[in-house]
Amino acid sequence: MTHEFRAACIQMRSGVDIERNMSEASRLILEAKALGADFVATPEMTTLFEGEGEALLAKAQTEAADICVPRFRALAEELGIWLLVGSMPIKVSDTQCANRSYLIGPDGRVAATYDKIHMFDVQVGDGQTYRESSRFRPGTRAVVTETSWGPVGLSICYDVRFAYLYRTLAHAGAKLLTVPAAFTRVTGEAHWHVLLRARAIETGSFVVAPAQCGRHENGRETFGHSLIIDPWGRILAEGGTEPGIFMATIDFKASDEARAKIPALKHDCDFAGPAA
Repeated sequence: MTHEFRAACIQMRSGVDIERNMSEASRLILEAKALGADFVATPEMTTLFEGEGEALLAKAQTEAADICVPRFRALAEELGIWLLVGSMPIKVSDTQCANRSYLIGPDGRVAATYDKIHMFDVQVGDGQTYRESSRFRPGTRAVVTETSWGPVGLSICYDVRFAYLYRTLAHAGAKLLTVPAAFTRVTGEAHWHVLLRARAIETGSFVVAPAQCGRHENGRETFGHSLIIDPWGRILAEGGTEPGIFMATIDFKASDEARAKIPALKHDCDFAGPAA
């Protein structure tokens, strides 16, 4: 098994038109492959950036009816790449969707799916109120899956604030953590880089974090700055505030080396909580 590959973050400004978003994602994925990418990752809400209103439920489809998953599968197989569709809204009931990542192998098969666990219910001071739980059902299961180079752990956006999830993924073998995101501009400017670097450092893992960017059709503004970070916390590639492709070489041996230097994952301890 080879341990080295080229990873690409696709940065997008997705809107409210699924077909237009799908076409733009496909174009960028094809370009990333032409640039030598073996692993390509798209951001959270790749196919529909619609917020949490009724329009989301009107446009989202069940997994069986969704037109994008088969097209992404065919594209991954055609290009012979591993493709992470950062997330899509997948209808799971009449009133709720799942915020779901798809990791697709070079054979076109879905290797794993992950439903975002932590719901973004916040008011960050940008004039917007976010209530992801109003239309999305949280996931209940952490996911690590094998790839051609080794194990990958899946997560989405707001999950990055919950370090225990990433420690769980690393303990399960993950050497790369995916964090597709649509961070707000306000929270991104304050916390994006430090949170992602911390998740890499504390687990000795690579982090691949493709992001949404700029002002979207629904009025929301996202931070961009897609990142690829190594297990020592160094930034290998970074996007700006416009759509594009950002690439770096990943060698899973670097994860083994970082964990050998600082074996923090082996030093977890059980302890009692503070006295009442």
